[in-house]
Amino acid sequence: MAARLKEHFVKKVAPALHKQFGYTSPMAVPRLAKITVNIGLGEATQNARLMDTAVQELALITGQRPIVNRARKSISAFKLRAGMPVGCSVTIRGDRMYEFFDRLVNIALARVRDFRGLSTKSFDGRGNYTLGLRDQLIFPEIDYAKVDKMKGMNVTIATTARSDAEGLALLKLMGMPFRS
Repeated sequence: MAARLKEHFVKKVAPALHKQFGYTSPMAVPRLAKITVNIGLGEATQNARLMDTAVQELALITGQRPIVNRARKSISAFKLRAGMPVGCSVTIRGDRMYEFFDRLVNIALARVRDFRGLSTKSFDGRGNYTLGLRDQLIFPEIDYAKVDKMKGMNVTIATTARSDAEGLALLKLMGMPFRS
């Protein structure tokens, strides 16, 4: 079974982008390449149990087992040694990526307190978009009673777009709620 959003992309979004930007080839139409979700936990140096809960929650949210990111250098001011776990991240591609994007846009962002839309200034110059989420409770997979600490996360949506205008048009047509 193909993802609902993937069918929407093929039937509605791709033809609209093809018409708007006048591409000569259907392969030139921008599409989602991957979504990376990252949780940085500097406090895990003191409490190793925080990392275990972060890994479990990220696996619940994305449906994929995250990798643990470790410190590359020792920094004495932060009581950090090389090799200590400092975060975890997941890179999602394919149907799982479309499912996650669908849940992020239609369910999770609607549950953010005082949500007025996403900023259009978070593009990187090459059509990729990054947004920060303050807590993991906006995802319905997370049980409120089991959460011991709020963990923020970064969600990076990588596209094949060549410019920010193409990336913005793609994400708008995919249903991303930008401020007007």
